[in-house]
Amino acid sequence: MILDAVSEHQHEPSAHRIRALHTASTVTVYQAYAPRLGLPAARDGRFPAAWKRDRMTWIKPSFLWMMYRCGWATKQDQETVLAVEITREGFEWALRHACLSHHDPDRHPDRAAWKRQLRESPARVQWDPERDLQLRPLPYRSLQLGLGGEAARRYADEWTVSLTDVTPLAHRVHAAVRAGDLTGARSLLPVEEPYPAGPEILAHLAA
Repeated sequence: MILDAVSEHQHEPSAHRIRALHTASTVTVYQAYAPRLGLPAARDGRFPAAWKRDRMTWIKPSFLWMMYRCGWATKQDQETVLAVEITREGFEWALRHACLSHHDPDRHPDRAAWKRQLRESPARVQWDPERDLQLRPLPYRSLQLGLGGEAARRYADEWTVSLTDVTPLAHRVHAAVRAGDLTGARSLLPVEEPYPAGPEILAHLAA
């Protein structure tokens, strides 16, 4: 479900806004895995038993931030990039039950209260600078959503609608960037539009 992008980022967005490829019922996030795990997952359309459901896993709605993280699918154990289509219901459940991954004095009376919330929350959020096609930081931020405990189990076994290996896409975009064809590279990108998450979902996370 990859569409041509009119531009990499059409408008100057707010600092903390989720941008993602999404439909009326799903949202696409990205993860990178070693081929021994990523390839079977893409083949079978589900995470295998070897996928550790008791560990924190981070999902990223930004394709280019995923490219920054995995080095265009070249870093060790990140050579297979998956587009994971999950239900919006699950995605929003995770956001509602998430806390910030860092202490925010405006939201936590002290660090002890934040650490307690961090231990009790099944999800956590951090906002990192979005990236351009050359993986340089942009002046606004991209969501990284960490899932642990109940959230990780639900993600793997309930929320996931489809798993697609987009490693070939990563390589095509990277090849165009290396060739200096930024217009061609941009045309390959997934269309990531503002996700309709209102204050009731993001107010406690927009730090």
